[in-house]
Amino acid sequence: MQQKRIKRPVDGVLLLDKPVGLSSNQALQQVKRLYMAAKAGHTGSLDPFATGLLPICLGEATKFSHFLLDADKTYQATLRLGATTTTGDTEGDIVTTAEVSVTREIMETVLRRFMGEISQIPPMYSALKHQGKALYEYARAGVEIERPPRAVTIHSIALDELADTSAVITVSCSKGTYIRTLAEDIGKALGCGAYLTQLRRLETGGFDLGQAVTLEQLESMTLEQRDARLLPADDLLQQFPAVMLDADSAYYLCRGQPVWKSGMVQTGYLRLYAEPDRFLGLGELDEDGRVAPRRLVVS
Repeated sequence: MQQKRIKRPVDGVLLLDKPVGLSSNQALQQVKRLYMAAKAGHTGSLDPFATGLLPICLGEATKFSHFLLDADKTYQATLRLGATTTTGDTEGDIVTTAEVSVTREIMETVLRRFMGEISQIPPMYSALKHQGKALYEYARAGVEIERPPRAVTIHSIALDELADTSAVITVSCSKGTYIRTLAEDIGKALGCGAYLTQLRRLETGGFDLGQAVTLEQLESMTLEQRDARLLPADDLLQQFPAVMLDADSAYYLCRGQPVWKSGMVQTGYLRLYAEPDRFLGLGELDEDGRVAPRRLVVS
């Protein structure tokens, strides 16, 4: 008889350097197994062919994972110039080829056109839903679905390398940006076509790839060493102001009651702490000027 796996209540955020070939969910399940975690979730998927920063939330941190879905992100992307594919990346079939005659000056001029707010049509090979089904399922069946364009923002875009038929760029962008679509649009603007051959996420929500650990490194660690790699759940919420509550206020807030806090003028979410520094969760000022609990952790 197979022994039931022990699951433990471990809380925190792991910064994973996702390898190529794994879906985000497959990487998540491996991390969950290594930590023997009762609960886990990721903060925005990476395509299997992409690598890089994938924050994974364990335990109580999963309550705040959705805040990273809305965060800006930075990617390094390698483009193959002079060809297009059915998927916009290496997983598709070649559709067109063309001669490439692109100088650094031409490339940088074209890249500048994509700075700021731009319009993108989401790719058919994406996880966006249409009538409850992912677009990539329609694409695999040969069905084209009309997709309305959506506005995204490119905060910065830089040319790192340029060779005969390849270019490496670093892009900082808003949520919802498809780098595959950006690569295809750059190819169209150059007149030769382009698709992605590599994609690596460098940053998201204030986290940096330099802080991340690989699955191989995790495998070689003891459970205590793995736990030491976890960041606290409130690291997901550093964009919100911190509010310290006294013991009485913290007591009533943790029982679902709004509490008074003098000098409060902030609007929006608040990171709440009990003295000296115990994280309680997220709160918000209600219409009466009291701090109301919105999403609390179980301590």
